[in-house]
Amino acid sequence: MNRRDLGLLVLRVGTGAVLAAHGTQKLLGWFGGGGIEGTAHAMEAMGFHPARESAVAAGLGEAGGGVLLALGLATPAAGAAAAGAMAGAVSVHAPAGFFAQGGGYEYPAFLGFTAAAIGVTGAGRYSLDHATGHVLDRPWVVATAFLATAVAAAAVVGRRAQARAAAAAGGEEPGDDH
Repeated sequence: MNRRDLGLLVLRVGTGAVLAAHGTQKLLGWFGGGGIEGTAHAMEAMGFHPARESAVAAGLGEAGGGVLLALGLATPAAGAAAAGAMAGAVSVHAPAGFFAQGGGYEYPAFLGFTAAAIGVTGAGRYSLDHATGHVLDRPWVVATAFLATAVAAAAVVGRRAQARAAAAAGGEEPGDDH
């Protein structure tokens, strides 16, 4: 048994399970989550528009990316999707500083960096990517997935920042513009 591949399996399954659980809170209301409606309401309050679509995208990035990471299937796309979702979460928590105990971005940053590292590294031998001959784990997939995610995350986070700045300039609370 190869220790590197076994380590990647443990890291993938653990990280993927955490992300999947977090995403199903958003999508399905599992584990005490708000489901789509509750998450959409929260997204609206945080300045993400359109709120429902933002809730679905965040939930799918976390749950879908997490499940795929755990399975080691389409690992570059899974890691990129999860990292992109975590970039949005980091933008929400950044004003509170780094440490999670103060509401900071430590936890989503860690999940995002871990998902990205797995996506770049690959799933290892004990994965569906390996079993399928790495059809969905080619260098062009890594580049495309991370480029697309970076562009999308920058657009979403940038749009949120602009909306929040405009609301602040107009004396409104974020989320009051609808």
